[in-house]
Amino acid sequence: MEFKYFSRNGDILPIEQAIVPLANIEYTYGFGVYESIRVANNVAYFVEDHIERLMESARIIGLEHPFSREMVSKSIAELLEKNEVETCNVKILLIGPSTSLRAGGQATLNILCLNPLFPDKKLYRDGVAVITYEYERAFPHAKTLNMLQSYLAYRKAKEAGAYDALLIDREGRITEGTRTNFFCISAGGGSSSGGKGKTLFSPDEKSILLGVTRKMALKVAAENGFEIVQKDIRLSNLSEYDGAFITSTSSKILPIRSVDDFHFGEQPPALKELMAAFDRFLDECKGAMK
Repeated sequence: MEFKYFSRNGDILPIEQAIVPLANIEYTYGFGVYESIRVANNVAYFVEDHIERLMESARIIGLEHPFSREMVSKSIAELLEKNEVETCNVKILLIGPSTSLRAGGQATLNILCLNPLFPDKKLYRDGVAVITYEYERAFPHAKTLNMLQSYLAYRKAKEAGAYDALLIDREGRITEGTRTNFFCISAGGGSSSGGKGKTLFSPDEKSILLGVTRKMALKVAAENGFEIVQKDIRLSNLSEYDGAFITSTSSKILPIRSVDDFHFGEQPPALKELMAAFDRFLDECKGAMK
């Protein structure tokens, strides 16, 4: 679908004007933050949560701007109405000023609609292959435009025929994907779960982006009897778990079939249960966390 309009600093403009000057050194150097919001059947999902993280990302990297949460939310709604769109991804780009606001610096807020790229449905049945890549982001809790290493990792994954790359930190721990969050799962009774039943294992939250879909998946898991455990997860320990999955705005909960040369067995029933519960939650929540 072709989208005719975008939003800049709250003004709806023709998409032809959606340009960035070559002299914009803040964009060139990645001094900006961004968000992607899923819109399906006229429902924009978790707008408040995405805007909250946008503001937090800006705070973390010291990006000054005059935009309020209410203004960003209003701009998104106006853009969707103007484009008459039912399904898309909304991308928010907040680019920093070259000087402080007190010195006359001007931040720029661009919001545009993009055609979504959803995983093939068979991947939810069969799972995806992922690879590993040694890299850790400087500001784990900020979703910034400084994406070179993540881009290189993702490109390596695509060259290998994989869905994404899982990032490995300097201690050898799996942290997250280049555009996804990572979990392992145990169905209970094994040593990794302590015999406590269905358990999700997440890398330490201090070292990862706190994904909005991740947040919702944890909520659904807790409401469906899963225990949530934060712990170090290493490539050499994957055999301790019954399965693994990734989460993101576009992929929702997507099972992992293999990590490098390691292959999981049959998709555990507990993971299928969680995926079904999450889909029900998306259908019933009307785009807001309850």
